[in-house]
Amino acid sequence: MTSDQTDAQISIDDFLAALPEGMGRLNEKMGVELVEISAERVVATMPVEGNTQPYGLLHGGASVVLAETLGSVGSGIHALGLGKMSVGVDINATHHRSARTGTVTGVATAVHLGRTSASYEVVITDERGKRVCTSRITCALVPFPTA
Repeated sequence: MTSDQTDAQISIDDFLAALPEGMGRLNEKMGVELVEISAERVVATMPVEGNTQPYGLLHGGASVVLAETLGSVGSGIHALGLGKMSVGVDINATHHRSARTGTVTGVATAVHLGRTSASYEVVITDERGKRVCTSRITCALVPFPTA
């Protein structure tokens, strides 16, 4: 993939095709669906059903998986434009309210897009638009491993 292909115009299908395992098995199991991708902003949805803890609430870990996916996709697009790859180095999450049904939507907004790191704020909301979780993720931008 060339740096020209990694600008905001890259399609979701082209981005996923460039990855060794596409969305990855965890995202597939959790039902994460990318809606919009660019280095500056990434949007995805995830069902609550199948991603709950024993009390029937959206599992906090599921929210973190969604947040990590969004930040990783955005930083991955940015990294490819630099001829690098992205790896997560830090993530945190504050859980504001629970979700019991429906779908949650995560929106990652770039806070910093540098040469060696990228950071995102991720806001996850329920179907009513109520904030469920706020997360921050930082990824290191590193050279691709050599064979």
